[in-house]
Amino acid sequence: MRQPQTLLDIPTPALIVDVAALERNIQRMAAFFASGPCRLRPHFKAHKTPEIARRQLAAGSCVGLTCATVSEAEMVAGLTDDILIANEIVGPGKCERVAKLAERHNVTIAVDSVAGLEAMSAAAIKDGVTVGVLIDLNVGQTRCGLTPGLDALALARRVALLQGVRLRGVMGYEGHLQPIRERAERERRTREAMAALVATARLIEGDGLPCDVVSGGGTGTYDISGRVPGVTEIQAGSYVLMDSDYGSLDLPFEQAFHLLGTVVSRPDPGRCVADCGHKSATKDHGNPVVDGMEGATVLSLNDEHATIGLPAGSRIAVGDRVRLRPSHTDPTVNLHDVFYAIEGERVLDVWPIAARGYPEHRAVISRL
Repeated sequence: MRQPQTLLDIPTPALIVDVAALERNIQRMAAFFASGPCRLRPHFKAHKTPEIARRQLAAGSCVGLTCATVSEAEMVAGLTDDILIANEIVGPGKCERVAKLAERHNVTIAVDSVAGLEAMSAAAIKDGVTVGVLIDLNVGQTRCGLTPGLDALALARRVALLQGVRLRGVMGYEGHLQPIRERAERERRTREAMAALVATARLIEGDGLPCDVVSGGGTGTYDISGRVPGVTEIQAGSYVLMDSDYGSLDLPFEQAFHLLGTVVSRPDPGRCVADCGHKSATKDHGNPVVDGMEGATVLSLNDEHATIGLPAGSRIAVGDRVRLRPSHTDPTVNLHDVFYAIEGERVLDVWPIAARGYPEHRAVISRL
């Protein structure tokens, strides 16, 4: 198939990204971190797209990239020498793959257990490399992470005793605070969470151990956590594309991507149906928002269909295009193979979402 020239040439459902808006988001975030001791480590999992990561790094203010999985880290290895996998590395072959990456790159992982730490140590020793470690703390998200304080100190001491691993610091993600709409409340609770993170870093340093990295933050709290004394880097990701959930906050970033669909049915005056259901957009943060059609609302998402309620007098017809603003960036992007990079109605380029899904399984399929 020839490369699409305009929006009308794009087969739907598809993700489109407004390059100018994307660049403005990148520049706004880079400018915020251009001054002060804290730096940006953009989260690759938000877009999984090397071309976007290249633009983030080129804008400056970045100390490297954050990844969620080993396969994402492998994907960005050609873009930066400093990679944080902000996750526990457990499972067949994963520590070995991290060790292989560490042969040529500065790789750091999150740990919150002796079992995970010792597995990484063994793989690193076998490969003759050293892997950086951040002690993962639970600062309120109640997902992974140790309780701040003495539990973290005990694991930090264990890191110091092992070969193949090097203690770099601590990390904690205040993800539960990102969506708080009321700014003062979001700020108060974020500062409390980051205070626990920084206090643990100081506890570890007071024990004579290194703790140079204090990593946390997200799109909803970047300008709060990023100005807490002692926090050294912020892992924000969604800012570069945005979604309807983050769009409801007081953030200076634009909606830069949309789900493009085609109207396939107009069964009655009050609704139409488009071909962009929840196989192309997740709804864990709510249904997508219809852009460019005042009064239109997504009523439901089914496998292949988005049913859209229409205002009185709507002239939308079968074959027309609709733009939906997804409610959650990361899992929606993971459903697609490419972004169509656009300027107005013109398609400038097609960017592979190279790290979507679980790329390590593609090698397994190729051997079948």
